Amino acid sequence: MIKTVNVDLGNRSYPIFIGQHLLGEKKHLTPYIKGQQVMVVTNETIAPLYLEQTLASLTDFKTSSVILPDGEHYKTLEVLNKIFDQLLEQRFDRQCTLVALGGGVIGDMTGFAAACYQRGVDFIQIPTTLLAQVDSSVGGKTGVNHPLGKNMIGAFHQPQVVVCDTNTLNTLADRELSAGLAEIIKYGLIRDLSFFEWLEQNMQKLLNRDPEALAFAIERSCQNKAEVVAEDEHEGGVRALLNLGHTFGHAIETGGGYGTWLHGEAVSIGTILAADLSYKLGWISEEAVQRIKAIFIAARLPIDIPKNISTDTLLNLMKVDKKVRSGRVRLVLLKSIGEAILTADYPAELLVQTLQH
Repeated sequence: MIKTVNVDLGNRSYPIFIGQHLLGEKKHLTPYIKGQQVMVVTNETIAPLYLEQTLASLTDFKTSSVILPDGEHYKTLEVLNKIFDQLLEQRFDRQCTLVALGGGVIGDMTGFAAACYQRGVDFIQIPTTLLAQVDSSVGGKTGVNHPLGKNMIGAFHQPQVVVCDTNTLNTLADRELSAGLAEIIKYGLIRDLSFFEWLEQNMQKLLNRDPEALAFAIERSCQNKAEVVAEDEHEGGVRALLNLGHTFGHAIETGGGYGTWLHGEAVSIGTILAADLSYKLGWISEEAVQRIKAIFIAARLPIDIPKNISTDTLLNLMKVDKKVRSGRVRLVLLKSIGEAILTADYPAELLVQTLQH
């Protein structure tokens, strides 16, 4: 049973296909490729598992592949050049298509390469991690990291199609699966109370990789993200709410050294901090904070700030954030479970109290 979610962006709209055994099927890829040249970008971990299967579904085209090192600390301009080197050496033209086969790092880098190569070529997302399937592959955010800030160099560039084969989650490490659950929980917290309640009841099924539960959670997450992206593609307003926990989380990722904490783990800690500040502002109850902590603990995610990252380090890193306006750090906070707002209207001393550990 294949589920389809559409991202409605006028003439740049595209489908998200969700289901089992989608890798290797031509019908989900061929209609979305205009030219004859296809470059599959993947990494050293994913290539032995799924590259051959992916190339087998692209036999109607002239294909090539580039295999990047695996890890968040390789999400740099230097490594990005490996993609450009191969595209230029093999004389790929403006009608070519790049295919991102991997997790969020591969998706972000491939999309950014596609946005830049000859000032913009098509690309396709085949996300192989839960986090990428429910979040980073959808919505057209692409980019690389800088030592001073995560995802600070990038572009908005929408894919032609997103193909989520849930079978790829069978080879995913438990830690990576939990990291993806952090982004799934986020959708319930910011705009979908009934989904949050479903997650409270079904977390063990997701951890056990129950195919039906995973497919439902991925579809519901993608539907939530698609609706937000359709309303605010370039993050001028409501799309910023998708960053619940991310301003804190990106500071933890950067402060701990890229790759020490998985993105979802850092977002989990960041979401607890956002809930704590929301409680200090009198917006949510202590009971709500405990519910939020409980669901992240149930998903086997961390909830405490790493002891080796100081409060001052976190504060300084949070000031290097795309939501900063006129020097004020705008944060996504909770009015209730299921309702979030973006605000810079909070006392600075309360933020410091939240970050002290």
